[in-house]
Amino acid sequence: MAIHFNHTIVWSRDRAASAAFLAEMLGLPAPDEFGPFRVVATDNGVNVDFADKQGVISTQHYAFLVGEPEFDEILGRIREKGLSYWADPGQHKAGEINTRDDGRGLYFKDLNGHLLEIITRPYGSGGQRP
Repeated sequence: MAIHFNHTIVWSRDRAASAAFLAEMLGLPAPDEFGPFRVVATDNGVNVDFADKQGVISTQHYAFLVGEPEFDEILGRIREKGLSYWADPGQHKAGEINTRDDGRGLYFKDLNGHLLEIITRPYGSGGQRP
């Protein structure tokens, strides 16, 4: 059997709100409940499972490969909500997008401070080295 990434757990203050935010921003179906998790299913079968956590939440980075039309739709939702976004993970290029590998990408934060990234081309696919 080939090895495929199946799911990850994202710690949050409010799993329902956090899962709903991601699903809305990415234009995915509403989250399902599975045990203690609120689950956002992506189109390639990978689940993002949100779980509640008390105390400190260490922020993480989650990247999503999207098509050009989806990128425009997500960027529209980011702007509509007045969210900050950046062209770089260091968050120095505010309000900009990057054009790595002849695609487009940007970073924005979720409700818990996790850094979400959307890209239209996988890194290295345009001949550029990450």
